[in-house]
Amino acid sequence: EKIRKDAAGHGLAFEVVEGLPVHESIKLGDSSRDHYIENYIKNLRLLSGCGIRVVCYNFMPVFGWIRTNLDRHLQDGSRTLAFCEKELKEIDPTKKELNLPGWSFSSRKEEIASLIERYRVLGTRGMWRNLQYFLEAVVPEAQKNGIALAIHPDDPPLPVFGLPRIVSSGEDLGRLTSLVDSPFNGITLCTGSLGSGRHNDVAKIAYRFASEGKIKFVHARNVLFENRLDFVEVGHQTESGSLNMAEILTALYHGGFDGYLRSDHGRMVWDEQGRPGYGLYDRAMGITYLEGLWEGIST
Repeated sequence: EKIRKDAAGHGLAFEVVEGLPVHESIKLGDSSRDHYIENYIKNLRLLSGCGIRVVCYNFMPVFGWIRTNLDRHLQDGSRTLAFCEKELKEIDPTKKELNLPGWSFSSRKEEIASLIERYRVLGTRGMWRNLQYFLEAVVPEAQKNGIALAIHPDDPPLPVFGLPRIVSSGEDLGRLTSLVDSPFNGITLCTGSLGSGRHNDVAKIAYRFASEGKIKFVHARNVLFENRLDFVEVGHQTESGSLNMAEILTALYHGGFDGYLRSDHGRMVWDEQGRPGYGLYDRAMGITYLEGLWEGIST
């Protein structure tokens, strides 16, 4: 409520919440999941009472987004996040505790080892089964409260640490939205997450799901491939990376997208010191660029 009032005081509307966590018990489908699902529904009701219309969540097991370098220096003098397959193979989260900005994960390495093994046994079929159970319980309640659920894709959309990851492609998103056929069962189109997998045509995915009314929220950012799998996060402009941001936003526009969009992540520029991946200056520049693109496309 305080955030809503603060936003209103600056002429803004607080209508989207990011990162309402889905408990590991729900993802694993263990005996405690119904308890945590009920807690999730209670939180949706509370958020609805504060004017929230979209909740972004993810179904990634154990870890959220994964990067192997939080301070890669680019030629333009900025510092950014990077992903390297070789470096990933050298990381063992069961032996060394990991922490990345944006994670809300507090388990120790011993607990992580147990979780990883349980997910490996569960596999992708089990994950899909548990996601369907969650959606069948939560989507009707979200609809009653006027809140759209918008799943965030795996980041990156690649296997990590042998864990099953099931929201990594356009096909996965299509399967997800068909599990519960409701306008309140939607997606967060994260261009950088989907775009960091070469198998994804982000503009095509954007047009398809915008046309179907399934995109409730957009995270817009660019990445630059360094080889087949490795990438760095770069400025939002098309010329900075491997994704054609103008093409993606044009696809959204022609698909009829009219939801929420923000610049996502940000490099550290102009000697800024802060949480890696969340540079304020770069995100501000990204907002200006994206607004200019949208204005040019829509007029």
